[in-house]
Amino acid sequence: MFIKYNLPADVFFVSVFPSLCCSGPKTFTVEEAVEAIGFGRFHIMLFLIMGSTGVTEAMEIMLIAVVSPLIRCEWQLQDWQVALVTTMVFFGYMVFSIVLGILADRYGRWKILLLSFLWAAYFSLLTSFAPSYIWFVFLRAMVGGGVSGHAQGLIIKTEFLPIKYRGYMLPLSQVFWLAGSLLIIGLASVVNPTIGWRWLIRIASIPGILLILVFKFIPESARYNVSTGNMAAALSTLQRIAKINGAVMPEGVLREPAKERRGRFKDLIHPKYLRTTLQIWIIWLGIAFAYYGVILASAELLERDLICGSMAPPVQDPGNDSEESHSPCHCRLFGPAAYQTMIISTAGEIALNPLNILGINFLGRRLSLCITMGCTALFFLLLNICASSTGMIGFLFMLRALVSANFNTIYIYTAEVYPTTMRALGMGTSGSLCRVGAMVAPFISQVLMSASFIGALCLFSSVCVVCAISAVTLPIETKGRALIQIKLS
Repeated sequence: MFIKYNLPADVFFVSVFPSLCCSGPKTFTVEEAVEAIGFGRFHIMLFLIMGSTGVTEAMEIMLIAVVSPLIRCEWQLQDWQVALVTTMVFFGYMVFSIVLGILADRYGRWKILLLSFLWAAYFSLLTSFAPSYIWFVFLRAMVGGGVSGHAQGLIIKTEFLPIKYRGYMLPLSQVFWLAGSLLIIGLASVVNPTIGWRWLIRIASIPGILLILVFKFIPESARYNVSTGNMAAALSTLQRIAKINGAVMPEGVLREPAKERRGRFKDLIHPKYLRTTLQIWIIWLGIAFAYYGVILASAELLERDLICGSMAPPVQDPGNDSEESHSPCHCRLFGPAAYQTMIISTAGEIALNPLNILGINFLGRRLSLCITMGCTALFFLLLNICASSTGMIGFLFMLRALVSANFNTIYIYTAEVYPTTMRALGMGTSGSLCRVGAMVAPFISQVLMSASFIGALCLFSSVCVVCAISAVTLPIETKGRALIQIKLS
């Protein structure tokens, strides 16, 4: 006996055999593709090229520290005028960070990275021909604006790296910043006393120009292409990476996420991200304040011999016995010993890298950052101890190591915590707040420190304590978490 079903044939088939007709084609996400492809030759090339953006950024930023004594002499500048140069560099950085972050989320990371390098190289070369102090300040501010776009290199690296490698490869990028810092100090020690600071700026522009030529080997972020609906470009990029790495793509079709508007500032203050955003901004501001405070304070200590918490009479560097050293406008150039001290303290930036990598991957981003920020606060206070020259170099060495570790961790955390549709904007706005701290730092390191050494150190230390508290109370831990493609409701 048969049961009669009064159903259309197609509905009957679906009801009886759902497994045969309802299982659509297999799909995969960009995250799944990145994990399946794994780490290989493409990522090594990516690490070397995008990491090298740190070399050029470090050279342009550190340039002010080694050029300041010379422009002070040439244009007879007062302390506040020297400090204003650095402040205006970071003002340009602050303004352009937000603008370029929005543009990168809308038009692509690669295009903005290329544009920023062309902009920075052009204005850097123009700076070497600056006829006056005013022109020098303006042109360096434009350079700062261009350098702000270099952060897109970090975003591209982050978006192509598998989860388990992000915590290792991103901190290693600090090697490139260290290389750039050491390179500009080494060049300054040779070029400044011979052919002058203008040629130093021209030579420092060369690495950035050369790097532009190899950008063609790095594709646009596949995550960005997916977020814009350009699935063909994203799939082509992933297939190319798989071929270079000798890996196999996941089976199925690349899945397109729900469409969302990109690069909107209001997304950063969405209830889900409001607290995270505010605390990240505080941390970025404080880390930059401490980082550039250490760099400029090191130069100031060497230039003025401010030791033991007081303004001691300048002690002439044996390698620098020129008439300019006795100028009433405090025109005292760096000698060989000063450059050597700067190189040693700068080398500290990689000293804690292995421990920083272990902390990030085992303790997590939040706790690791809290510990290094707390230690930074302590070592700022230790600078007030009346120590020998060797002792002071040791303290500066540790401070550079700690502030570098702070930057490593917050860079990784910020790139991981935001979804693709707002990642570049998140980095851009954080970079802007970061430069607020950097803009204030010169007036503390180069002006307040001359009036009250202990007052300046206590201020730096207090800011680091606030950042440590903000770090450990961040609401989201990104250790081991996949990158989010779209904003969660």
